Amino acid sequence: MPFLSTLRSRAAELKRDILALWFCRNHPRTPWYAKALVAAVVAYAFSPIDLIPDFIPVLGYVDDLIIVPAGIYLALRLIPEDVLAEGRQKADVWIAERRDKPKNYVAAAVIIAIWLAAAWALWLLFV
Repeated sequence: MPFLSTLRSRAAELKRDILALWFCRNHPRTPWYAKALVAAVVAYAFSPIDLIPDFIPVLGYVDDLIIVPAGIYLALRLIPEDVLAEGRQKADVWIAERRDKPKNYVAAAVIIAIWLAAAWALWLLFV
């Protein structure tokens, strides 16, 4: 099935690119605006909690299928090619060593705070 193999290779490429962005986020030649976007995209991608939980029909997968890849795409365009090549090389080594993806608990805490604030606002609105 060519579609399935294409999908798998694209998923592996996205995994490598998000790791490459993680390595590029502190590089001195990465522009500040790219660092800001990379920080947001990487923090969200590595967060163990989604802003929109996957159990919500359709919307739960919008962030995984559209928002995160779009953020990765934009961030990749903002980073200089040589810095990106260095980040991709480091990502390939990371993957070859079969290390787990980094986790970002700060982003998870922010997402939990957003959900709690939304719940509190709804409670105030209806009570």
